[in-house]
Amino acid sequence: MKKIVSIQDISCFGKCSLTVALPIISAMGIETAVIPTAVLSTHTGEGFKDYTFRDLTSDIPAIAKHWKSMDLKFDALYTGYLGSMEQVQIVSDFFDDFGSRDNYIIVDPVLGDAGKLYAGFTQEFVTEMKKLCAKADYIMPNMTEVSFLLGIPYTEDYDEAYIKDALRRLAALGCKVPVITGVHFDDEKQGAAAYDSVNDKFYFSFDKNVNMRFHGTGDIFSSVFSGACALGMNIQQCLDIAVKFTLDCIEATVPNMEETWYGSCFELCLGKLIDYVNKK
Repeated sequence: MKKIVSIQDISCFGKCSLTVALPIISAMGIETAVIPTAVLSTHTGEGFKDYTFRDLTSDIPAIAKHWKSMDLKFDALYTGYLGSMEQVQIVSDFFDDFGSRDNYIIVDPVLGDAGKLYAGFTQEFVTEMKKLCAKADYIMPNMTEVSFLLGIPYTEDYDEAYIKDALRRLAALGCKVPVITGVHFDDEKQGAAAYDSVNDKFYFSFDKNVNMRFHGTGDIFSSVFSGACALGMNIQQCLDIAVKFTLDCIEATVPNMEETWYGSCFELCLGKLIDYVNKK
């Protein structure tokens, strides 16, 4: 079996980070190892308060050391939300220990949304995240994260030329294939764009735009994309399956809108994801 390790926090209730990555990647037929960076009673988004938080930063090096002694190998290393500069440095060391020519390093540089950094993040944290992105084969920022990684103003008014220029500048940070999520050139379609800097080729994938806000869709996209990479799909296939499944999850959530504040209904769509994988 293919193997992925995902390094990010886990919320005991609320669908994001590892509670999304583990079931989705497993459904794709991939053995999924996890390194939790923190345990929370719920996620930290709007609707939850007074949540518990246990920082597991000090446990990560010991886990890595044990795994290294076992000579564990992975087909992909996938990181999501990292809560501190110390965690970013520890993950960077993990990449050095477990990254190889035979696997992919995939970084979802979680920094913010809607033009703002998430609570607790600073410009110094952005600088450290840029260094981590330099070690990655793939990075998957949204438009807010693009603005902070490149040090440019956030905008929702852009065209294809703007996205291509941003992708080239992201590649200049050091990663091989930057992917921008949440891209739309009109109100009808939304999807993602990628740039293969090795072959100087752009890729786009779009599907129907549902003009509503849904929690956890970025984690859904990144998890599917990471799984597709580990399975050996090409860039276009990775984009297509991640965009399509994310839309499936959004459409499944629309009839259950009372649930969107704690997550999208991806569980209802896992059968479709298995079919997509089997058809590739």
